[in-house]
Amino acid sequence: MAKHIGKQSIELEKNISIISTSSIVGTKEGEGPLREYFDVILTDNLNGQDSWEKAESKIASDSIKLAINKANLNPSDINYVVTGDLLNQCCGSTFGVRGLNIPFFGVFGACSTMGESMSLGSILLESGGAKYVVCGASSHFASAEKQFRFPMDLGTQRPPTSTWTVTGQGSAVLSINDNGPFIKRITTGKIVDLGITDANNMGAAMAPAAADILYQHFQDFSLKPDYYDVILTGDLGEVGKNLLIDLLKNKGYDISKNHKDCGIEIFENKRQDTHCGGSGCACSAVTFAGYFYNQLKYKKFKKMLFIPTGALMSPTSVQQGESIAGIAHCLAIES
Repeated sequence: MAKHIGKQSIELEKNISIISTSSIVGTKEGEGPLREYFDVILTDNLNGQDSWEKAESKIASDSIKLAINKANLNPSDINYVVTGDLLNQCCGSTFGVRGLNIPFFGVFGACSTMGESMSLGSILLESGGAKYVVCGASSHFASAEKQFRFPMDLGTQRPPTSTWTVTGQGSAVLSINDNGPFIKRITTGKIVDLGITDANNMGAAMAPAAADILYQHFQDFSLKPDYYDVILTGDLGEVGKNLLIDLLKNKGYDISKNHKDCGIEIFENKRQDTHCGGSGCACSAVTFAGYFYNQLKYKKFKKMLFIPTGALMSPTSVQQGESIAGIAHCLAIES
């Protein structure tokens, strides 16, 4: 059975395998540098629906079904779906999953949701409580902008520190299997809040949480950053990436040589005018499910530390002047 390690980590003893993934993205993501690795690129960000929210739900449903199909399974084989999104009460996921007739855990970790869902899915499998679990996360640029910032019709100018919410869903089917890549270790994040209140500078809000979880992971498992081929954060963007590297250097760890960020990888910032990069639940989900899963599967990377990052806020908390709390969840994946 799993072992609790150090302050906030788990070492998994069973072969928790990622047996398939799927990634569905919007038009802008499909114009970016990772386009060849996505399963589906939408030609219409409304996805044939009459609202952005319904579009996101259909993306979530289609991605989950595609991941199940790629694993050569049927929906009836799946014990649990663990997924979430940014919309009020996770309604993007709820309405996406409702027609699948699969037991459902709706989770919210803001943009760290893919890390949270994969962590909980791994624990379900390790405990013997499931045979197959689908984990995922979704977001949509237009629904997120409307909820957290300004309706797009206003044409509000985005500041240089802002990021572009990724449209899409990434899904992964987990099972106990002898074929990798395998989820080996989990470090669960704590809420870290240094008082950032600018909803257009989420990289600064999330970087301290990413630094905290990485430091604790290295401490709990007595590892150095160079143990991993790549240390992949979720959506810190250019601002957050630089802050993270500096914060960890102050703690005695240098990740500058092998750190990558999904928010930087998914777009060509200058050409696509995304400012600091990508963000949203789907940012880490589709980047991992598309490009990085491929690299692990074919052993171009053999050891990856995957750290989806999240800014825990709501429209109400922002309007009331509450600070933006950061969270990050850490998974060690080895092929």
